[in-house]
Amino acid sequence: MWAQLGAALETAREKTVGVALKALGDAKARRDAATFSMALIALSAKIAKADGAATDDEFAAFEDFFAFPKEEAPKVRMIYDLAKQDVAGFEHYVKQVAELYAAAPAILEDVVDCLFHIAAADGVAHPRELEMLETAAKAFGIAPGCFARIKAAHLGIEGDDPLFILGLPPDADADAVKGAFRRLARLHHPDALVARGVPEHLVGIAQGRMAAINDAYARAMERANGVA
Repeated sequence: MWAQLGAALETAREKTVGVALKALGDAKARRDAATFSMALIALSAKIAKADGAATDDEFAAFEDFFAFPKEEAPKVRMIYDLAKQDVAGFEHYVKQVAELYAAAPAILEDVVDCLFHIAAADGVAHPRELEMLETAAKAFGIAPGCFARIKAAHLGIEGDDPLFILGLPPDADADAVKGAFRRLARLHHPDALVARGVPEHLVGIAQGRMAAINDAYARAMERANGVA
């Protein structure tokens, strides 16, 4: 009897603590989501402002990947307009996002990808915009080759070493190129993006990375086979 009672009490304790921990976890998740949303709005606005003027094209580019209920539109626009007054505080928001997703580097790559989408929305990537994007990439721990890959997706790879974009050393042979391509293709395939929870409207932006990988692969194979 005592054994049964002890087991029942232990089960009740576990359920009570479990419910409390879940509630705390849910509350933290909501806070984290709100913090991330605020940070992403601010980062987007400040990237748009980096070249001196935040344009409507850049806000439209922001709306391409930041989904929000129609009734929240005035609030989102208000936060965006406040943040676009200047670029001050950019590093602060970068740090917030880096801390939130330190264990999820793929999401940090997606953030930089989105910010590139805004920077290129007006047809020109200003040097100040590129400088701020590099600052974010370094804070996120994104490797130079990966940053080059994201950049190439939006600005093209002309002048960039295709091996560098694939994350390979200058003396990489054809087998190494094929291996790198297969690894990157698995990581950036649209199905893989959806599987890790990337929103559908974001997948279209991220697909540019796959196009850059395909281009770099073709050029690297030409070089490895002595064609170029």
